[in-house]
Amino acid sequence: MTFSTQTTAATSSVLEARKAHNAKLAARADRTRVTWFPPLLLAVLLLLPGLQFFGNFNYVLHLVLFTACYAAMTSGWNILGGFTGYVSLGHNVFFAIGGYFAGMIFARYGISTVILAPLAGLLCAAVGYLIGSVTLKTRGPSFIISSLALVMIARILFDNWHYVGGANGVALAANGLPVQWAKLPYYYAFIAIAAFAVWSSYKIKHSKFGLGLRAISKDEIKAESAGIDTRRYKVLAFAISGAFVGMAGAVWGEYLTYIRPNIFLLILISVNMVLMCILGGKGTILPVIGAILLIAFNEVFVATLGASELNILATGALMVLVLMFFPLGIIGTLSRHHRLPRFLNWD
Repeated sequence: MTFSTQTTAATSSVLEARKAHNAKLAARADRTRVTWFPPLLLAVLLLLPGLQFFGNFNYVLHLVLFTACYAAMTSGWNILGGFTGYVSLGHNVFFAIGGYFAGMIFARYGISTVILAPLAGLLCAAVGYLIGSVTLKTRGPSFIISSLALVMIARILFDNWHYVGGANGVALAANGLPVQWAKLPYYYAFIAIAAFAVWSSYKIKHSKFGLGLRAISKDEIKAESAGIDTRRYKVLAFAISGAFVGMAGAVWGEYLTYIRPNIFLLILISVNMVLMCILGGKGTILPVIGAILLIAFNEVFVATLGASELNILATGALMVLVLMFFPLGIIGTLSRHHRLPRFLNWD
């Protein structure tokens, strides 16, 4: 047996041993995950509107669908900001594109935005790919500034685009369902989008593509030297993240029954995505925990302190306290200290 043959055989044996070791690790991780929890949670959310048979729970349905809307956008933003490490403050541009695309078709042709949401997501992915090809040539603070500039450009464009109503926007027809059931189409649409966003995040993180994104987040130069096409990976992450935000925006416009620039293009919307992701755990599978907590904080403080500066102060102070004790977010910090409950262990 020649030396080259021996080397090849040794390399093959090492690779086979590595594959077997990885398979054992994957099997062990699967045993630690509570696989029944996601279907159970989804079933509970799907059955929740049944409360309407026993009274008026429209407020509860609104809170759940509002949380699901932000959960979808936070999961989408996390693909770029968490996995890839590029913080964007301009993702509400996709929220606006999705909202205006589906809203204008609904206003003129009567096709529900619930049906148009996937198409809005594809459009936002295409726009995100084009925008990312330009803006992702920059890094760090320069990229953050470019994302902010994107919001300003979009706001000027939509404010002066008379075909879509300019700054006044366009009124959309309310659905013909009774008040008791009027929220149901949007409720189930947001639940479906949020579930798809979380599932996609899980699949992406545990794929070769997700491994490349995390390598870029750790050290982009080393990732590129290792053979990763960092430019393409970043642009694809930007496009995918924009798609989920766009789908949420498509349904949100019809739910509110009107579309205007100041609904979608407020910087607070992008800031909320970032805060929720950081609070839940940037780069984890479940930053949606941050969306649930932040919306819950806001609702409690609005109910007790009113919609005033005190509410904002209390929410900000509580977030500071939470992040002091959970510097990597709820999921990240608990995972680091091996105290993460099994039903939340999906990383």
